[in-house]
Amino acid sequence: MNWEKLLLLEGLKPSDTDLQRSQFERDFDRIIFSAPFRNLQDKTQVFPLPENDFVHTRLTHSLEVSSVGRSLGKTTGRFLLDKYPELASKNIQPFDIGGIVATAALAHDIGNPPFGHAGEEAISDFFKFHAIGRKWEGKCQPNEWQDLINFEGNAQGFRMLVATRNGMNISPATLAAFTKYPRPAWCKSSDKKRRSQKKFGFYTSNLKDYQVLTEEMGIPQLAENCWMRHPLAFLVEAADDICYSIIDLEDGCTLGLVSLDKTIALMADIIGERYDPEKLQKYSSPKQKLAIMRAMAISQLINETAMAFKENESAILSGEFDKALTEIIPSAAGLNAITELSVEKIYRSQPVLEKEAAGYQVLEGLLSTFSEALYNYHFDKEMFSGHNKSILRLLPEEHELETAHEAYFIMRGLLDFISGMTDKHALSLYRRVKGITIPGT
Repeated sequence: MNWEKLLLLEGLKPSDTDLQRSQFERDFDRIIFSAPFRNLQDKTQVFPLPENDFVHTRLTHSLEVSSVGRSLGKTTGRFLLDKYPELASKNIQPFDIGGIVATAALAHDIGNPPFGHAGEEAISDFFKFHAIGRKWEGKCQPNEWQDLINFEGNAQGFRMLVATRNGMNISPATLAAFTKYPRPAWCKSSDKKRRSQKKFGFYTSNLKDYQVLTEEMGIPQLAENCWMRHPLAFLVEAADDICYSIIDLEDGCTLGLVSLDKTIALMADIIGERYDPEKLQKYSSPKQKLAIMRAMAISQLINETAMAFKENESAILSGEFDKALTEIIPSAAGLNAITELSVEKIYRSQPVLEKEAAGYQVLEGLLSTFSEALYNYHFDKEMFSGHNKSILRLLPEEHELETAHEAYFIMRGLLDFISGMTDKHALSLYRRVKGITIPGT
């Protein structure tokens, strides 16, 4: 791979109607103002929103990941301009690289369903195990069925970014940097050690969209329908790894699941010799102490990750390097210690487990109700009841019932609707369709 093609520099000129913003700045703005991004404010990051102390939502998490991504991208951009003078001749600047990473990082969770990773599993399990969900298998192609039984937020995010109805028109470089796992669900690389093949990044219906990106940017295949990552996807992944490790720990401490002393000790291991316990004691507020330690830890991780990218940049371009950058930095052991504690004390805490249990119930209930009505409408008219008819009237206007569609595309439309809901919307609609609450009472 080479950077001129990876960045598609010939297409960087501002349009005649928008001379003040680069394409990457327009990408950022379009995502910020989009409805799918706005809905992240009511999607849980880890904890259901408590009544007192503020914890992160998917929205605040995404903004912070974007900020870290911008820092990583700008630092990397300076390095690339020094190493490849021909990039400077194309009017590329460090903030352009920062803009690509920041925008891809901003959108990295845009496809996540309600209730986070539990929501992803609930949707997958519905098609794997629920009688109504299983009915759709016989109506789908094998590749399509793999999409349905393996719902993936990254692939849903790619679908949302390329969908014309959302009007975002994101640039190819940003889309490629967003795609951390460049393969469909049914295609797996023979090399399971490659980080880029850990999950999948787009659905069968979007395979052609990603093929076009790879052809434009010269991204090679690892196997049929499996590609190498765009190099900047490593920075997007690292920005997410840095933020959720440090911020989830901070939230866990705020809610009393992890002691302040333990939190400070874990962050101090990352900060290293810059940590000054005497100076920290001058601050009386635990929140102030947490904020200072968090900022110093993230700064240290940004520096280490940027250096790791620089040291491995040639191997990344050739495809020899395919690991998470945060696994090879000096603070890797410190991050692993945080992860182990977070699993034990945070991710398996009572509030989180209760949220996951509720997510399974709500999403299974919505999917069974709507998918049964859709199945009967399209494939079993004799069973299409008045209740089914009422349920289908709750679908958004863009759901074209009168148009004949294949089963896979019917389900993709339903999953767009349900996965795009906020946690509260999903819960509210579930209560209404199940008759638990009656509107107006």
